[in-house]
Amino acid sequence: MKVYTYSEAREKLATILEESKTEEVVIKRRKGDMYAIVPQPQRTRRSPFDVAGLNKGMSSEEIVDAIRESRERV
Repeated sequence: MKVYTYSEAREKLATILEESKTEEVVIKRRKGDMYAIVPQPQRTRRSPFDVAGLNKGMSSEEIVDAIRESRERV
């Protein structure tokens, strides 16, 4: 575990963030408060439109007909 003072952490933030990927890093303030730097797992960004399809046994022609029919009702 590496412990840095608040002042050191401000000066070396990028380095400390990289170190936190491989070992525990703690920042200590004058009053004795201690804070651990913990990296979060990287999330893959997905489109909100990226959804699983449904297999309802319908042909594309049947789907298009259903859409046209619903539009005619409005």
